[in-house]
Amino acid sequence: MEFVRTTVIRGLLNGGRAGNRYIWTAVARRQPEVMERNGMSSAVMQWRRMLSSGGGAEAQVKEKKEEKKDMVMSSYWGISRPKITKEDGTEWPWNCFMPWETYQTDLSIDLKKHHVPRTFLDKFAYRTVKILRVPTDIFFQRRYGCRAMMLETVAAVPGMVGGMLLHLKSLRKLQQSGGWIKALLEEAENERMHLMTMVELVQPKWYERLLVLTVQGVFFNSFFVLYVLSPKLAHRIVGYLEEEAIHSYTEFLKDIDSGAIENVPAPAIAIDYWRLPKDATLKDVITVIRADEAHHRDVNHFASDIQVQGKELREAPAPLGYH
Repeated sequence: MEFVRTTVIRGLLNGGRAGNRYIWTAVARRQPEVMERNGMSSAVMQWRRMLSSGGGAEAQVKEKKEEKKDMVMSSYWGISRPKITKEDGTEWPWNCFMPWETYQTDLSIDLKKHHVPRTFLDKFAYRTVKILRVPTDIFFQRRYGCRAMMLETVAAVPGMVGGMLLHLKSLRKLQQSGGWIKALLEEAENERMHLMTMVELVQPKWYERLLVLTVQGVFFNSFFVLYVLSPKLAHRIVGYLEEEAIHSYTEFLKDIDSGAIENVPAPAIAIDYWRLPKDATLKDVITVIRADEAHHRDVNHFASDIQVQGKELREAPAPLGYH
């Protein structure tokens, strides 16, 4: 009798006709132990779902889509980002930064401020930056979009290197950093957002991407060694680099005003990051980026001045949130 029941069930499975639907269902309800023993319970349930859906192939496609959606939205660890909305109630579109990380740039900062080099280290830093500017001027000339993209790939390195080394120093010496770790990492993140914005505006060519890889590899390692040997020199060089950035963005704005560069609408990422008006343009974006660079100039010259006085950075409060 057991053999007969098993044979009938297997025949139903192999046949798979819609006319056997009710027979199969009855067998599954009355003989669950046979179904389980023969490993057929899951197959029966799938068969019943396919029949009740009215189309086997369509049902499978729909089910796979639902499973894929569940995989993306759910997590074994219970980790998921809470729903974040803008002020107007629409969903926040960015994963690379959150609403509380956005800000309005202080445009009242003095753009013409300059640290006059007096000591040997200052003059060395100033001359080094001027020499580094020569190949950049030759390669990019007045293509300020591409020039800015390259500039930001370099400008985002010092804050990360300085923050990383201060972090390790804090761990080694079991002492706080005075907030400078976070301040330098904030600078690196701000510079990276400049880059993300410029990439939206300028689609770099393959050789420009290759140049980015080369320059970043050389600059990161060089700056790492420099910061280990002399943090005050490293910060002074960054301060002068930021002064050059201000000059480059000022020239960028001149070309926009003259019509040499089209004043296109601002990218959505820039509007949300800097809290710009919806009708903001490229000129507005370059203006706030230039102000950011001026703030970075002040932070790095300030950091160098602290160490020139024979003090450690942790002895002076870090300018957190000072973009």
